[in-house]
Amino acid sequence: MAEERHLDAARPGIDLEALQSWLGDAMGDPSQPLLAKPLGTDLGIGNVLFELRRGDVVWVLRRPPAVLNDKSASNMTREYRILRALDGTKVPHPVARGLCEDPAVLGAPFLVMDKVDGFTPGFTLPEPFSSDPHLRRAMAMSYVDALVELADVDWQGRGLGDLGKPDGFLERQVPRWLAQLDRYRTRDLPELDFVTDWLERNRPSMSRAAIMHGDYSPFNVMVAPEPPARVAAVIDWDTGTIGDPLLDIGHLLARWTNPGEDPVLQSQAGGTEHYPTRAEMAARYEERSGRDLSALAYYQCLALFKLAVILEGSYARSARAGVAEGDNMMAELVPRLSRAAAAFARGERT
Repeated sequence: MAEERHLDAARPGIDLEALQSWLGDAMGDPSQPLLAKPLGTDLGIGNVLFELRRGDVVWVLRRPPAVLNDKSASNMTREYRILRALDGTKVPHPVARGLCEDPAVLGAPFLVMDKVDGFTPGFTLPEPFSSDPHLRRAMAMSYVDALVELADVDWQGRGLGDLGKPDGFLERQVPRWLAQLDRYRTRDLPELDFVTDWLERNRPSMSRAAIMHGDYSPFNVMVAPEPPARVAAVIDWDTGTIGDPLLDIGHLLARWTNPGEDPVLQSQAGGTEHYPTRAEMAARYEERSGRDLSALAYYQCLALFKLAVILEGSYARSARAGVAEGDNMMAELVPRLSRAAAAFARGERT
């Protein structure tokens, strides 16, 4: 395959000779050449992914990008711990095979895991999902079901008691994200003062603590390629923690587009037709999890506020590098997120 590289021709950022030395005989037949192929370059993902192949064994390597908006992002050790803790649960996830915490090997910590057979339903859908309305609806509901299963995991019993600080989780959110924003703020954002004030004044009691994904959307799930529609794996756990799981469903639904609406970011893959609405997905989550979603607007607003802060880091970095405003893709996207957060707070978007 033309994209595969041998040891001396790796993609910048990965040294296959060093990787082969680290792997030893842990992967496949060590007498076979180790090959690597970049993955995810069409999805705009932040972390760097490579498909690794040695003989008949295929794994995926995941490492942080060269530049982080915040030092807490892309935590490979955190992701590895969560993936191992999910083994044996009903939560679909990749099987983690190894973690390297030594940046001397590849320039950053990394983990390796099994490759998942499936597709990421971000921008487009393959057949038969693109034309079967029943599959689209079932696929969307499977996103919800995976969150229900995640929120039900005994995180303390699986060794994650020190992963996060659930006490005071919601109280910390606005100050934590404002502090991050202040580290790179270069402009005023519309509705920011209203959103932060509303979040502080309307903070609900926290739902029972659970494992949180932290960035849950169709871009971070893989769907099995054949019917019936189901999530084959939830991926990208590097921002996972122990906190309020309703922020995960809030993040999923805040970005979801109902028929006839303008999207906050982009509509679901293939458009909005034949997908369930936010209200239908919320009702399924509430019924199956037994958790109260009466304060869903709070979690939707908080999710978009948090996302706006994170993406403003990308805007600021590009602006400092001299990228013209018209060429900076975050120039209008971040203000749009701020306005959408305010719309959920005001009840203008439900």
